[in-house]
Amino acid sequence: MRRLVHRKRKRTRNGPVVHHKMHITKGDTVRVVSGDDKGMEGRVIRVDRKRRRVAVEGVNIVKRHKRAQSEAEESGIIEFPALLDASNVMLIDPKSGEPTRIRRKRDKDGVGERISVKSGQSIPRS
Repeated sequence: MRRLVHRKRKRTRNGPVVHHKMHITKGDTVRVVSGDDKGMEGRVIRVDRKRRRVAVEGVNIVKRHKRAQSEAEESGIIEFPALLDASNVMLIDPKSGEPTRIRRKRDKDGVGERISVKSGQSIPRS
C-alpha cells in the first residue's frame, strides 16, 4: 500500500482580477460623508475599480518625501491627494447641490443613465 503524500497545489499570487461596479466616474463632483475630511467637496481625479477607491481633488492630502532620480530632478516634499474608499463619498445632486444616492435606468437601446434619488434628474457622465 502506498503512502498518501500531500502535494501542495500551485497558487497564483493574485486571484482573478475583480473590477467593482462604481457609482462614481472621473470628473464627478462629490462630497465626503465620513472620515477626517467629512463635508469637503471636490472633483474626482482618479478611480481605481480594482480596489474600489477614488481620489478627490483637494481632499485627503498626504505628503511624501521624494528623492531626485536624476540630476535634472529636484528632491523634496510633494503633496498629493490619496485614495478614499468609494463608500465614503456621495455624488452631488445637480438640482439641489446636496449629496444623493443614484438609481440606474436603462433605455430601450440599452444605454444606462444615472438618476438622482432626491430630485429624479439624470446625472450626466463627464
